[in-house]
Amino acid sequence: MASKRAGRSWTEITSIHSGLRAILCMASALCWLGGLQLVSADIRNAMRKQRARHEQFAQRLAMSAPFVTDNDDGLRKRQDGSTIHFSNPKAQEFFVDGKTIPLVPFDAGPSWSGLMPISGAKNETRKLFFWFWPTTNVSNANDLLFWTNGGPGCSSLEGFLQENGPISWPWGQAQPTSWSWTNLSNVVWVDQPVGAGFSQGEPNISNDDELAAQVVGFLQQFLEVFSELKGSNFWLSGESIYEHTSALDLKLKGVWIADPVISYDTVQQEIPALRFAQANKNVFPFNSSFVAELQRISDLCGYTDYLGNSVHAKEECHIWESIFEEVSVLNPAWNVYRVTETWPMSWSVTGFPELTQKFIYFNRTDTLLHAPHIDWEICSEGDVYVNATTGQLGSDQSIYSTLSVLPNVIEKSERVAIVHGLADYILLAEGTRIAIQNMTWNGAQGFQTPIQDESFHVKDMGVYGNMHQERGLTYVEFYYSGHMTPQFVPWAAFQTIAYYVLGKADSPSA
Repeated sequence: MASKRAGRSWTEITSIHSGLRAILCMASALCWLGGLQLVSADIRNAMRKQRARHEQFAQRLAMSAPFVTDNDDGLRKRQDGSTIHFSNPKAQEFFVDGKTIPLVPFDAGPSWSGLMPISGAKNETRKLFFWFWPTTNVSNANDLLFWTNGGPGCSSLEGFLQENGPISWPWGQAQPTSWSWTNLSNVVWVDQPVGAGFSQGEPNISNDDELAAQVVGFLQQFLEVFSELKGSNFWLSGESIYEHTSALDLKLKGVWIADPVISYDTVQQEIPALRFAQANKNVFPFNSSFVAELQRISDLCGYTDYLGNSVHAKEECHIWESIFEEVSVLNPAWNVYRVTETWPMSWSVTGFPELTQKFIYFNRTDTLLHAPHIDWEICSEGDVYVNATTGQLGSDQSIYSTLSVLPNVIEKSERVAIVHGLADYILLAEGTRIAIQNMTWNGAQGFQTPIQDESFHVKDMGVYGNMHQERGLTYVEFYYSGHMTPQFVPWAAFQTIAYYVLGKADSPSA
């Protein structure tokens, strides 16, 4: 018995060790799970802090509906009691009651919308759709800001509903917004050219000079109906009608352009594409062989050490598209308009940029906007320009603005601002920098001193990007923003238009 107790067989020893190991492993697992509980407590604390900050932010932005429209005399009133009135009886045909806008759970206030012809000709069939909103601040009643989206052929109702209008609907919830540009000025959102959004007629223009004539014709008719706006201080969101504003009873003050097409695709897309992908590796996680191939193309095509010898990329030099195709495979929710988007895909009541639902707000038949009942598209599937030679639908034949009208716009305006989102891939900020450096205005080419990093600040937030001001041109780059800057960083876009372009301060930076 003694010898049996003194010794153990190998099988018995192995079994004992296995049991101990299992116990130890279980104990380790329990300790690990306990550690997880400690981590979870930290996570819960972080979640509470984040929720508190979101609530704090929401309270800071909370605002009531901007208008009170019910009164005994029938006049439209702002909250401060000032009235809004247009004497031309025709204006009433365009009136929109802010209490009846579908799915908007508040009185948004009075506005005017509908189709306006681009000329006074009796047989004029070409009409641009507009939505005009008066300012909420009577001290700005003599100011008028014109907003239009690009494309070409995209509806400005996207800008109204998701960028800078008095009704903000970026995530499927309609609410008043603190960053509506109607807090700063009267604003008119316009679908242009003919063929865009709700606008009506057959496209028949081939360049931006002809587009400018369309818009000026529209504004002339608009001012006849809303004649109280004549003589207003006037700001544009783009440069193309600048040369023609002498035909309008308006005082042009300045221009605000966001993420614009101002030069060749090679300049604004191909040349900066690789550097952009390299600077944002977290959202462009390419393998080393693909990166090496991109570098080979960049070197071969002269993008790496750009000398400005060519503005037209050869087929084998389309590096921008190669990056686009590859990253779209790696991230199905990747978004060319803001590269930081990830799964799940965002949705929008306008169906843009991803049509992930059937509900499109402006295809409702009860929107009461005096708009035609058509299949509204945020951006026209067809061309809105024609080829001047063939007469067939085609692309815009305009000379890029840095090589044509933009220098004159800067020289003749009081204030011009170009802003750009740093997370935009459809048009890259570095490409806009290159275009500016190749433009000559006010006696010199490009900026004469470098753009300083971290030079743009947003009030109560701190550093929010980079900026530079020189010889009448202000250029600002926004952190966190993609292509539609008033949508992605409305506080930053609002500050540039409010502080600087509208003349409230000498700099857009806080």
